[in-house]
Amino acid sequence: RITELRIKKNVSEYKMSTDLGHSKGYIQSIASGRTLPSMTEFLYICDYLEVTPKLFFNEDVKEPILYNEISKNLLIMNEDDLKIILDICKRLNNNV
Repeated sequence: RITELRIKKNVSEYKMSTDLGHSKGYIQSIASGRTLPSMTEFLYICDYLEVTPKLFFNEDVKEPILYNEISKNLLIMNEDDLKIILDICKRLNNNV
């Protein structure tokens, strides 16, 4: 999942590793299954990839970065705006 999300963010393993303050092969070793990050490091990885831990593991969500951004915006909307968004979602889903 790290590889998928990293590619969506258009960042290399090397860049992500160094951005997180680790050696150049850190993310590659996690992606290959050779090592596991600590819980703290996992949370840093999620933050870097702009997803929640829940979205990280939910492979049914095809665009987790966009989903997370939409969710953040929904949290600050008033009830009337949320109803409008819900109507739009229902209308779009009926056309699928």
